[in-house]
Amino acid sequence: MPVVWEKASKVGGTWVYTPQSGKDEHGYPIHSSMYKNMKTNLPKEVMGFPDYPFPSGDNSFIHHTEVQQYLESYMEHYKLNPHIKFGHYVEEVKPVMKIEGPPAWDVTVKSLESKKLSTTTCDALLVCNGHYSVPRIPQIKNIEKFQGRQGHSHDYREPSSYKGCTVVVLGAAASGLDIALELSTVAKEVLLSHNHPTPIPSELPPNVRQVRGVESALENGFVFGDGSSAEADVILYCTGYLFSFPFLSKECGITIEENVVKPLYKHIINTKYPSMAFIGIPFLVCPFPLFDFQVQYYLKTQTGTLPLPSEPEMNASIKNEFEDHITKGLHIKHFHKMGKLQWQYTDNLAKVAALPILPQAVRDLFDAVHATRIASLMTFKRSSYRITGETTFVKVK
Repeated sequence: MPVVWEKASKVGGTWVYTPQSGKDEHGYPIHSSMYKNMKTNLPKEVMGFPDYPFPSGDNSFIHHTEVQQYLESYMEHYKLNPHIKFGHYVEEVKPVMKIEGPPAWDVTVKSLESKKLSTTTCDALLVCNGHYSVPRIPQIKNIEKFQGRQGHSHDYREPSSYKGCTVVVLGAAASGLDIALELSTVAKEVLLSHNHPTPIPSELPPNVRQVRGVESALENGFVFGDGSSAEADVILYCTGYLFSFPFLSKECGITIEENVVKPLYKHIINTKYPSMAFIGIPFLVCPFPLFDFQVQYYLKTQTGTLPLPSEPEMNASIKNEFEDHITKGLHIKHFHKMGKLQWQYTDNLAKVAALPILPQAVRDLFDAVHATRIASLMTFKRSSYRITGETTFVKVK
């Protein structure tokens, strides 16, 4: 029987909002990076698991509480609750070698209620701890001189404490853009600092100004990549997150180098011990559908329905994919970054695992919204969409 160990008291992972930041009541770092007013930047019509769509409704871009409710509904629909041990923190995972066959896995967990440790031996293991909880803090020259406030989007909850401030938002991916717009409602000025090849093409509020990436700090502000400078009261790092698996023992054979988790065949399978898999490593994706493909693929490799290549063959496949990534001029740190590549990726998983592919309408709507978002940051979430067939969708407002 499957068992899930979950530190929180409810399902949802990063979607479980708390107004707290820093440490939780048990002294562990807060897992969620959710902020109070956050709405999805994908329409719910593309976000659902393939076998469990979101409830219909007028709005496509929904509040984070609705996503968390959807996940609770999913759990109830598939009667998953008996398999989940809430309030359990995973302390250590290590392989248990056998004379023949793949290793088993000893999973040691702590009950947050009783503080007692227990160890369970499992035949196979899925690592599903996400990668939006350990902040990536950039190294900035002379940052120790800066007299203002510093923070990371992981700890951002709502804008009131930034009222009247000049805020440097460092990073212009999804969170940086979203938070910059929210801060503009209370801040004196928001300096959106990034190194995109071209400026964000969208109209922005009059008190949001784009500047190059931060080069160094001053006592009362920052110097940017083009040599210009500005005074600032706060810098908010919207600089992403680190992959982190502190519970994996060295014997598991997993390393993280330049934001690449190694050695993962198809971004999932630990090639050293294929009974260990990682779900959700790729980013810039349609998350729940991708998770579904990954899990179903992995299960077929474990039941014997889908034999895996040998360890050398899997490692050679990873090497070829990595070399192709570099040849295309892409950053090493973006090896797990998908974007439009996710469709080819999930199609490949579907083909080898004999699964239905994702409907074309889901792909097209995802890509269309991504393009609209960049051009209309201030208004794109007002639109609503409906998928009308396998290959069609309509904009309804």
